[in-house]
Amino acid sequence: SPQCDLQGLWRNELGSYVTLLALNTAGTFSGSYHTAVAATNEQILVSPLQGVQQHHSDKSSPPWASLCNSSTAFVGQCFVDHPGKETLETTWLLQEEVLSHKDTWKATRVGSSTFTRIE
Repeated sequence: SPQCDLQGLWRNELGSYVTLLALNTAGTFSGSYHTAVAATNEQILVSPLQGVQQHHSDKSSPPWASLCNSSTAFVGQCFVDHPGKETLETTWLLQEEVLSHKDTWKATRVGSSTFTRIE
């Protein structure tokens, strides 16, 4: 099946922009995100972004790529309590591979995880 060429300038329905640079040989890319909407009166800054595009049929993919059919992104904040214990509170978004465009409704899961340092 044809693969998307992610490189270029993209715009969403709210007027936010994503600029994606070319994939390197490892399948990673970088770029920037500029949101058109925010709950602030401050100037909205452009945010850097990084990503990975996996091609499961690509024989040069790393071994783990053929073992998984999903990708997960984490965002979070680290807190340090009075004795110095660190806690990382995260929210995650998991995108699972689906076979067709009509199945995208079931491809995404959202959750939260709390991480504590063990070393």
